[in-house]
Amino acid sequence: MTARPEEMTAKSRLARRRSLRRLRLGFPDSLAARIALTVVLALLLTQAISALVYLTDRSEGPPIHGPNVLIQRITAIVQLVESTPPPGRERVVRAIDDPVLRVEWRSDRPPPLAPDAISSGRFEGLKRRLSDSLDTADRNILVEVQRPPRGDVRGDDHPHPPFLGGDEPRRWGPHVRLSVRLGDGSWLSFTGGDPLAGPFGIVRFLLWMGAVVAVILLVSLLAARRVTAPLAGFAAAAERLSVDGQADPLTEEGPRELRAATRAFNRMQARLARFVADRTQMLAAISHDLRTPITRLRLRAELVDDPEMQRRMLADLDEMEAMISATLAFARDDAQREPRGRFDLADLLQSLCDDRVDAGHRALYDGPAHVVAEGRPVALRRALANLMDNAIKYGGGFTVRLETGTDGTNAANAPNALIHIDDDGPGIPEAEFEKVFAPFYRLERSRSRDTGGVGLGLSTARSIVRGHGGDVTLANRDEGGLRATVTLPL
Repeated sequence: MTARPEEMTAKSRLARRRSLRRLRLGFPDSLAARIALTVVLALLLTQAISALVYLTDRSEGPPIHGPNVLIQRITAIVQLVESTPPPGRERVVRAIDDPVLRVEWRSDRPPPLAPDAISSGRFEGLKRRLSDSLDTADRNILVEVQRPPRGDVRGDDHPHPPFLGGDEPRRWGPHVRLSVRLGDGSWLSFTGGDPLAGPFGIVRFLLWMGAVVAVILLVSLLAARRVTAPLAGFAAAAERLSVDGQADPLTEEGPRELRAATRAFNRMQARLARFVADRTQMLAAISHDLRTPITRLRLRAELVDDPEMQRRMLADLDEMEAMISATLAFARDDAQREPRGRFDLADLLQSLCDDRVDAGHRALYDGPAHVVAEGRPVALRRALANLMDNAIKYGGGFTVRLETGTDGTNAANAPNALIHIDDDGPGIPEAEFEKVFAPFYRLERSRSRDTGGVGLGLSTARSIVRGHGGDVTLANRDEGGLRATVTLPL
């Protein structure tokens, strides 16, 4: 079979649109590859931000020295300067001096660090360790501490180290100067520079890390949602198929795996539609073929001389014809052919009650005046009429109560309409609650049309209601009688 030109044009446009979409997104065609790409992009983003933090921290200068590093560095500088002839010491010291550890060489003892400088006993351990490192126990080592203004822990220009009791610093910092006397009587002075511990304190570090986590989480969620968005449409289509077997097929788009699943889903939907159509055609043909012999039997029954035998034969033929008609109506499922639309559910229930009151039955409505629902009103009228007629047949009358609310029966927790049809009959055994919904199943076994019908009323009602995404359940009332509850999504 040759495809029509307009079909080929539509297919080519769809293929071109998919190719452009894939080029625009730049995503691979596989769902697994897209998930892997999302993870890799998140890791790369993490590494990039970590590198930015590291480089920003490194650009501010070297960190402050710990005690061991400080002693080793002072020892190396003292030994280097002592081994350098006096004319070259100024040049060596200038090369060694840096913002973290200020170094100064003087031929005589350096003046006090400040008028209020004191010799602190807190650095005796540092002096002893430095003497041991220099291997000269009699080396003259001085440590001076300048007191900052009281209460000023962080000055305007330079951060001050924390303090222990009083106003003395507890570690090496910008207000501490250590002087070492060299062998020829000159002095080397070491002053703590700005304590460059990097720009990230603990609070700033936590803020940065929180921002990094938030950005990565946001990017990952957006990427994951973009990858899995077609799955939500696929799930919605599967839910729609359970309600409307004639729904339009899904568009084949998204990753390769999802396109394959969508293609299989569309084939399944088409096969189900063909199966239902074939079944309907088969039953229609059987009904047509059976009506011809039934008509011949009816004519022959008219020729029977015995009136009682004739009455029984005609009654059986009427029942057979009624069963065939009911079976054909049940299989045809007219509800599936009716278009869905908005309608007033409360008005539909009130009109059904009014019709039965006009026929001389007891029918009461209790509920809101207006409840807007979506569905097939003609089919729902048929289903609700079957339930009401059952209540009249076995309970003498009924009361309908309409409620709205959410009961968690659907995935989206959307509002439902609950229709309770209560009668005053004898009820039925709990073991029969589900059996009575089977086609042709009747609690009354006489098979008489006057007492039990053909057993398709409840089957038809449940089939129609389930076709709307709802359900029909039965329960015995505590005060007596049977309650049929219809749940419909609004």
